[in-house]
Amino acid sequence: MADIFTNARQRFQTGSILTKFIFINVGIFVLIRIIMVIMKLFLRDAGAHFYLEMPSSPILLLHRPWTLITYMFVHFDFLHILFNMLWLYTFGRIFLMFFTGRQLGGLYILGGIAGGVFFLLAYNIFPYFRTVSDSSYLVGASASVMAIVFAVSFYQKNYELNLLFLGRLKLIYLAIGALLIDIFAMASENAGGHIAHIGGALFGILFATSYQKGKDITGFINRLIDRFVNLFKKEREPKFKVYENKNYKADTAYRRPETDDEYLRRKHAEEQEIDKILDKLKRSGYESLSSEEKKTLFNASKK
Repeated sequence: MADIFTNARQRFQTGSILTKFIFINVGIFVLIRIIMVIMKLFLRDAGAHFYLEMPSSPILLLHRPWTLITYMFVHFDFLHILFNMLWLYTFGRIFLMFFTGRQLGGLYILGGIAGGVFFLLAYNIFPYFRTVSDSSYLVGASASVMAIVFAVSFYQKNYELNLLFLGRLKLIYLAIGALLIDIFAMASENAGGHIAHIGGALFGILFATSYQKGKDITGFINRLIDRFVNLFKKEREPKFKVYENKNYKADTAYRRPETDDEYLRRKHAEEQEIDKILDKLKRSGYESLSSEEKKTLFNASKK
């Protein structure tokens, strides 16, 4: 059992931001479930979780402003967190092929906030929700996940997935299909969740279109997070004095293992380089390749 927790801690510490988000969501889910079981065994009300859910009441939200952030990490049902984490893992890995881990982290937070704002506005504007606007709550990572799905789908519209039973399907079609389902379900029993999905999806589209114009709209939230984290960091003095060894060769230095997003970005860059070489090979023949390009192509053929 100790090995399981040790391995989990090491994976969390060395993993990408995507791995960390999955661990955080699952950890909070397990903790909440344990607390709820304990409270029920002692016949006590387990209503403390309301302080993590985002209320649709603006007055209540003013008293619990942190719930605009905490709600996107909270799940109560196993199937809810299972499907959210499967989507987050699948599309998060695709996202990291084209963007950085910091951008994924910023988009997760901002997409969740956008979903929460849409939920709040809808439940206080549309007459359909007036009877439940003071007693409805929002939980789950769905809006954040939808932001990631739509960001990569609209940034790489021709990217394809090989799906069971459906075969190869462009990512953009899958995203639009999910959005249509949410639009049609806006008046369903889980209306709040579907409305939040739409908010997250629209923010993902905004991120993709802004990035194509050269602007990263997640930059400010990442700087804000950095400042918040730095408030709790304590500068540590080195215990040992470090001396430079001029005879030590840099290429023999120890290298830390790659994180998931670093690996995906490296593989994507390698694939793009190979594609360029193959295109040149088709146009001008093998003799047109430089010695470095021939070496790269030879090394790729051995993998």
